[in-house]
Amino acid sequence: MSAADTPDPEMIPPPPEGFVRAQGRGQFSTLNGPYFHKLGDGDLVAQAFYALPRHLNGVGIVHGGMLSAFMDGLLASAAGRGSGKLSVTIHLSVDFLHMARRGDWVIGEAKMTRATRDVAFAEGRAHVRGVDVIRASGIFKMMTRHG
Repeated sequence: MSAADTPDPEMIPPPPEGFVRAQGRGQFSTLNGPYFHKLGDGDLVAQAFYALPRHLNGVGIVHGGMLSAFMDGLLASAAGRGSGKLSVTIHLSVDFLHMARRGDWVIGEAKMTRATRDVAFAEGRAHVRGVDVIRASGIFKMMTRHG
């Protein structure tokens, strides 16, 4: 097999139905992604990523840090959508429930559960083929962008 015949390990198949590639998420997310989001309305935020070799730990499953970072962004998006403000994480709590592997689409959903003037609360989960792999809750400082 020549190098030209070797599959690209970064090859990403088409995303699940309704998901499109996210743009403008910042350098950290750009390096860790790519991420996809589902367009829609309502208070539920849906995002996904395709598990690539660089997302795996030494055991060959998706790294807990990758799942945590994914959930942090997902919950912050839900808090931002629900409040209409920018959100910065104050507290993040995660429970690892199952494994995600290379080649899996990890799909997450989250919603804001309540908010005060300065703080919002969100919770969500991510699953692979309908099996929850992580659930998370977070508290977010609500901010407005200046300048």
